[in-house]
Amino acid sequence: MNPNLLPDLATFVLIVDQGSFSAAAKASGATPSAMSRSVSRLELALGNKLLHRTTRKLALSDSGKQVYDHAQEMLNAAQMAMDSGSSHQSIAQGKLTVSVPKAIGRFVVHPLMAEFFERFPKVDVCLRLEDRYMDLIDDGVDLALRISQSPSPGLYGKPLMPVSHIICATPEYLRRHGAPEDPQALRHHSCISLGETPADSRWKFRRGDKVESLQTHGRYAANHTGVRLDAVKHHLGIGSLPLFTARDALASGEIVQVLPEWEFISDYSGDLWLLWTRNKHMPAKMRAMIDYLSEKLLRPVA
Repeated sequence: MNPNLLPDLATFVLIVDQGSFSAAAKASGATPSAMSRSVSRLELALGNKLLHRTTRKLALSDSGKQVYDHAQEMLNAAQMAMDSGSSHQSIAQGKLTVSVPKAIGRFVVHPLMAEFFERFPKVDVCLRLEDRYMDLIDDGVDLALRISQSPSPGLYGKPLMPVSHIICATPEYLRRHGAPEDPQALRHHSCISLGETPADSRWKFRRGDKVESLQTHGRYAANHTGVRLDAVKHHLGIGSLPLFTARDALASGEIVQVLPEWEFISDYSGDLWLLWTRNKHMPAKMRAMIDYLSEKLLRPVA
């Protein structure tokens, strides 16, 4: 690796993040021509076209996507090295705004806050529980937790935990109505779904290479996992739940997983990513929360 190319890699990431040479030049204080020369040097050294340039926008080539991902990881590692070197010289303090989906906030993050406040008595936290997309800059967010397959372009992040869904019922409900032996048997049960779109009541399952889907029916739907959990506990039907919501009730035996040998396929599954924007110097309060959530959640749970 030619160390002289490191500034060009950083410039390349900045151009992609900003969306244009002119925007990147403005952000860095350089000129658009300097930005262009930097990318040209990089393309020449790598022997590949990284950007397709038109009059209106930039598009990454296949090679450019790979280089961007690795270069972003490099910058992230460099930033973390800088942060670790300076973290001992600053105290975590001030207000921290964290955006988090409602269910994740209620069942995963909120229970961790008491210990966080004990560890970091000078940090105040504003937890914004929103299922809508929130822009970290425009909405004044320091950190965001999102369920995704990969982080949004231009953001740094790390996957904390997988998020999966299961279907559950009470032993009493199954005693009254019988336990389904396969997914198609759910047609004869009252199924409690998310209810935001018609697709939410069409359930899909996988076992090995076999995939089955069916249209479920039920008298109750709710777009809040806590409400669906409560409905299941009151024997109202078989409900779809994130595993992190159902875990305690499953452990106590209050509810049981239905069709455990089948994987319930949900559009709301994926990895829980902790995301933040790149800063020349990460505030100690952000580093404190990143390290704390990583310590608590960076393990194979759902």
